[in-house]
Amino acid sequence: MTAIAVFAYGSLVDPRSAALTLGREVEPIPARLDGWRRRWSQARDNLSAEKTFAAGPSGALPPWILGLNIEPDQSIAVTTGPNGVLIEVDEAELAALDRRELRYDRVEVEIPSEADRFATIFSYTAKPANFAPQPPAGAVIVAAYAQTVERAFAAIGPSELATYLATTGPPPVELIDAQLVGGEIPAGNPRQW
Repeated sequence: MTAIAVFAYGSLVDPRSAALTLGREVEPIPARLDGWRRRWSQARDNLSAEKTFAAGPSGALPPWILGLNIEPDQSIAVTTGPNGVLIEVDEAELAALDRRELRYDRVEVEIPSEADRFATIFSYTAKPANFAPQPPAGAVIVAAYAQTVERAFAAIGPSELATYLATTGPPPVELIDAQLVGGEIPAGNPRQW
């Protein structure tokens, strides 16, 4: 068995978002990742990253944009880890995801219930330079990102959105409507957030 999967827990849960990067339709498989927790703890420097967003209608440039992240946490009991989906990928698609998830390190994770189906399962966790245990001053969340994630979980099934909300908690900073105002965005990387 050589099948590879990625555990998606944020925007990649949305099949359209994943397809943008992979260049094909995906068939997400609902899964849970025990021993980890999901939080809004990945921070992107909005003033120097590959994408810059302005808050509408003021046009102000927030200094930081937060994204979802998973962190190892062995205190998380079985069946209470974050929910998400598994997406089967090949090596080339994994490289495309690495380019998209440029603020994250790819790590191997274990989902015992899927061991017969996948030889290796990866996920993405914030690089040390992008890990923000507490939101930096002036941080915001792009509302389109949060809404895409919530819609994606709702589409998996009615209990999946409730589980996502319960295993993530409320956003720690303001959600803003934002417009892309500049940057050099790698192919396959969403322009909406």
